[in-house]
Amino acid sequence: MFTPSAAAADAPKTGKSNSGIIALCMLITVIEGYNLIVFGQVVPLILRDQSMGITDQAIGLIGGVVYIGAILGALIAPLLGERLGRKAVLAGAVAVFAAAAALTGLSPDGLVMGLARFLAGLGVGAALTTAMTVARNNAPARRGSLVITITMAGIPLGGVVAALIAVPVLPAFGWRPMFFIGTALTAAILVAVLLTKFPVTTEPEIAGRTWTTRHKLAAVFSGRGAVVALIIAACAVANMVAWQGMNVWVVEAMIGLGLNLQVALLFSFILTGAAVIGSFITAWIADRWGASLAAVLTGACTLVGLVGILALPFSAPLAITCIALMGIGGHSTMNLVHTATSDIYPLPARATALGWSNGTSFIGAFLGPTLGGAAIATGGSPSVFGTFATAAVVCLAAVVGLYVADRKTTHASFHHPHGRHGEPLVPSEVPG
Repeated sequence: MFTPSAAAADAPKTGKSNSGIIALCMLITVIEGYNLIVFGQVVPLILRDQSMGITDQAIGLIGGVVYIGAILGALIAPLLGERLGRKAVLAGAVAVFAAAAALTGLSPDGLVMGLARFLAGLGVGAALTTAMTVARNNAPARRGSLVITITMAGIPLGGVVAALIAVPVLPAFGWRPMFFIGTALTAAILVAVLLTKFPVTTEPEIAGRTWTTRHKLAAVFSGRGAVVALIIAACAVANMVAWQGMNVWVVEAMIGLGLNLQVALLFSFILTGAAVIGSFITAWIADRWGASLAAVLTGACTLVGLVGILALPFSAPLAITCIALMGIGGHSTMNLVHTATSDIYPLPARATALGWSNGTSFIGAFLGPTLGGAAIATGGSPSVFGTFATAAVVCLAAVVGLYVADRKTTHASFHHPHGRHGEPLVPSEVPG
């Protein structure tokens, strides 16, 4: 039977947060969001760039391959963080997707662009998982939802930045400068990471050292933990099919509904802007009523938005409302699934569990753009929205399952000795 060491018993329980570290983690995710979401905003111009020779189906695959790299990055990052330190992993990951942004802008064809996007994903996946873990470890337990929301708000906020830059830059200079701007912004963030001192004595970091990798994996993938892990994967994959698919295809889909490029770009801004604003409201709800229950509400928002734009007559106010609901639901649901993950599993296994929720979310993020490309090639904009609405139905069913599993697992299986919100569980109860 595995027992806690003296270091875990003596771990500090100050309840204080390190706002500087949390702010840096958010800045990292802002530039990640820029590098991820900017691709969807340049898709119409890449498709019309005769020198690239890229088809609808190919651009969907290129838009999705970034998430294959992200899956690997998200799963490897926790292991590297334990060996090299989280600061080293963050710095290395940011450097990788800075170089990848430059390579994307220089791409002469789809093959090179696909390779560049894969490398971007590798860096983004490692940086996102590590930034989320560092931020959560440097925050009071009772503010888990808020801190993850603050950190993850950087993703759509980066999309907002990309959309604002795209409106003047794309018509005047084309799509390549958007990636060079991303390279410069990422390089600035890399300097900030290198100059920042990271604390290594937070309670989760100390607790994590008392468990071997085998015990952490057992906590996540054995017994009831394995059931919860499967439900988390279903939530993450289905949600990200709809959310990241919309991020890549919303501009082209709105053009397909008869809008010009600049107006379509404004809908991309609405999608990501609503995601940022809505995430703070849903975090407030989650810190009071639980992350998994809040995820049910946000999952319903995504479905209502997609069904509304499909089934109701098109009008500007209705389209704005539906796109905003998609933004609120898509981004917030993923935040809340991550928060529930960090709350359900034992504190020493938190990084491993978040690596799982992030890694599986990137599977959905790969499938979303790919399925969207196939849908728009065969059925145009209605087919795109219909495909993502189907994913939203699956997601809503899965988050309802997560809510049920959260209640049963938290109270009957893991036995939190001090409460629900991320406090240490009894290590002797880890399976294996």
